[in-house]
Amino acid sequence: MNNNMNIIKLLLLLPQSDQSPPASSTRCEPGYLGVTSGCSMKSYTLARYQEQMSHWPELPVNIIVKWLKDHSPSLVIADFGCGDARLAKSVKNKVFSFDLVSNDPSVIACDMSNTPLNSSSVDVAVFCLSLMGINFPNYLQEAQRVLKPSGWLLIAEVKSRFDPNTGGADPNKFSKAVCDLGFAPVSKDFSNKMFIMFYFKKKEKQNSKSKEIQWPELKPCLYKRR
Repeated sequence: MNNNMNIIKLLLLLPQSDQSPPASSTRCEPGYLGVTSGCSMKSYTLARYQEQMSHWPELPVNIIVKWLKDHSPSLVIADFGCGDARLAKSVKNKVFSFDLVSNDPSVIACDMSNTPLNSSSVDVAVFCLSLMGINFPNYLQEAQRVLKPSGWLLIAEVKSRFDPNTGGADPNKFSKAVCDLGFAPVSKDFSNKMFIMFYFKKKEKQNSKSKEIQWPELKPCLYKRR
């Protein structure tokens, strides 16, 4: 129910039109996040989200593609919330593409907090505008599990979600929470007016003592045409 409500909130914040979800929208298999109906709404919302992003002057996925091309093509990547799997189609690397809904044969539809990957099996985990769910810390926990020691975590998110002056999360508090999860900060890039980039590396030695992590709330996104 929480996932459904979060998707509905996102839909309500998108620019409205007279269109209704098409009757042929993809429906989910039983057991999808414990939900057996309502997945047409998810497909429609994600499609509108992608349409809005297409009007941005620069796309974060292109920044990530460039970063990967500057590194070894042997790096194995997990793309969390891959959408149409554009990242996998743009690089030579082996890419595991995951999303809540799959409209492409190469995309594995699953709960992104419980992927079929083995622990310590990938070199790079990518979240490109995909921390939508209110349970996003569980997604990052899964990324921590599947990453090899010293593996990279790349996060691109809408800049307004990290603007405390407009109700967004404090980027420093977000970064600290990710570090408490078992990562070391590498850099942040605020130069783009639409999105922010975070770069982390998984610590080689993990703290054996578990600690409660204080995650800042990420507000729903407001996507506007540019």
